[in-house]
Amino acid sequence: MAYIKIIGDLAAFNKLIASPKLTVVDYHATWCGPCQTIAPVFQQLSTQFKHVNFAKVDVDHVKEVATKEGVTSMPTFKFYKNGNEIAKLTGANPGGLKSLIEQHAGTPEEGGSGSLNVQGHTDINEFITLKQVDCLNQQEKNNVRNIFDKNDMYLESDVDEQLLISIPFNQAVKIHSIKLVPRDMEHAPKTIKIYANRLNIGFDETDSIEETQSINLTKTDYEKNDIIPLRFVKFQSITNIALFVMDNLEDEETTIIKELRFIGSPVETTNMEQLKKIEQ
Repeated sequence: MAYIKIIGDLAAFNKLIASPKLTVVDYHATWCGPCQTIAPVFQQLSTQFKHVNFAKVDVDHVKEVATKEGVTSMPTFKFYKNGNEIAKLTGANPGGLKSLIEQHAGTPEEGGSGSLNVQGHTDINEFITLKQVDCLNQQEKNNVRNIFDKNDMYLESDVDEQLLISIPFNQAVKIHSIKLVPRDMEHAPKTIKIYANRLNIGFDETDSIEETQSINLTKTDYEKNDIIPLRFVKFQSITNIALFVMDNLEDEETTIIKELRFIGSPVETTNMEQLKKIEQ
């Protein structure tokens, strides 16, 4: 489900609505007909307003949240910023729902997604299945998990300068570009081969399998702090991506990456004909 978080408990709910970004929560039930009617509208809006948090709460399964928020009729949509409720809508009203989102969403920059500077796309790291991310030739402490956290940790290769990172997504995504943040210039990646939808690639296979795209980075690329554009047409429905880092800028013994971000969008699965009928 594109850009929609499923709330499973009160702790997750409190954490999500504490965000300074607008958070829209759909309180629904499986037996509720109007809930099912407006569900594709909610999904479509979540792909349109990428700088807004969208979430769903099943009132029968997460009763502690529904009780805390005083929800007694479905569907109910509540709007939050910084932990505070700022608006509420009851009933399956597509026009009213969109209007309230437009009123309170703010700009992409205010939502924290404008810094990537890519029109129509945003950070899609939230769709990565972190538990299944793997990396060959990584150090035990300085491992691949570190590059998806905003802290001082990093990923460093082990016995030589090469790294082979495999990253699965929990749904199909379109990848427009990537952003690599180095710890220092000397150990920064130089040559990277990217393989789309290739599972279980080993170092031996990198010689026999043709890469989807090859990238050669320079010191200037890192100094500009730019994103690295991909051949977008080749990355339209990606469920797994592998990055083979061949070497680094100064031929150091190890390669170091501080942060890796993917910029793109989820593949939309909304039935547009159904959406048009609902909005009529």
